Amino acid sequence: MVSMTSKIASHAVGDVCRAIRAHRRFIVTSHVRPDGDATGSQVAMALALKALGKHVRLISADPPPDICRALPGVDEIEVASTVTGDWDAAIIMECGDLSRTGLTGLSGGFVVNIDHHIGNTLYGAINYFDESAAACGELVFTVIQALDVALTAEIASHLYIAILTDTGSFHHGPISARTFDVCRHLTVAGATPSALARQAFDQYQVGRLKVIGVMLNEMQLESQNRVAVLALDDVLLAQSGATLDDTDGLVNLPLTTSEVQAVVLFKSAVGEPLRVSLRSKGTVDVRAVAVAFGGGGHTNAAGFTLEATTEKRDVVVQQVVAAVEAALGRGNGKSRSKGELS
Repeated sequence: MVSMTSKIASHAVGDVCRAIRAHRRFIVTSHVRPDGDATGSQVAMALALKALGKHVRLISADPPPDICRALPGVDEIEVASTVTGDWDAAIIMECGDLSRTGLTGLSGGFVVNIDHHIGNTLYGAINYFDESAAACGELVFTVIQALDVALTAEIASHLYIAILTDTGSFHHGPISARTFDVCRHLTVAGATPSALARQAFDQYQVGRLKVIGVMLNEMQLESQNRVAVLALDDVLLAQSGATLDDTDGLVNLPLTTSEVQAVVLFKSAVGEPLRVSLRSKGTVDVRAVAVAFGGGGHTNAAGFTLEATTEKRDVVVQQVVAAVEAALGRGNGKSRSKGELS
């Protein structure tokens, strides 16, 4: 089940369990700008560690997403840039390398790396990596089962949110029978799918609707409507009264049409790098596009950042659209030239 992505082999879940049993004081963290999978996996692991009598600190470089804040344990997350104090081991969720945590103070310590993203550098003393998992939450579930920790409703809810959100409500990713078997166990343990779905997708501010209206009105369609290009900036957020959390999932909207096969979303803010999110359908590999620009992700969901100013936006748009169009060509067996881009 466990894959290998470098000369260093990924470890089995048993190695993770032995490391957990051998240590007492833990840091549990995830990546910058955490999503539902990152925070859900992080808190679920912390709750399991506490059930074993471990001392646990939850630390994140950025606040948890709104969709997770109502769940138990999320309020214990410390938002910090540096890990201080005494600790024996750090368990890191969903980070391809140590810098992805956005934290200092972890280097040189005993690290357990749990991830499902292709390209993970296997930087931990223990690396539990499985690219066939639909979400990091699947892997944490496996660890908790192997530790023989009781699957409480609280833990189950965090893991269900992790899987539900990372698959885009079961729309993308390597979703398998295992994914639904895990969700069955989580539901039996007390996770409530309908309530958690409402929490994840139906709790936005009305400003989200205003953002959607402007974004779709200004949307560019390229390559005979097969590529949609969306743009979002802090000015639009301020004018609409929306927060960044209110924009979650908007990149997927154009994919609800039969014609659009890939989407590029540019998020810009003053003083920050241009953030690019890519989504696609079927065999269209947007991860390859993201990797070419220094990013990563999954076949149908990927992203990267660019050190580009707003003035360079048009140039960046054309470069990325051309790259996505090349991916579409690979996806359906046809090749197209840049000249066909509108």
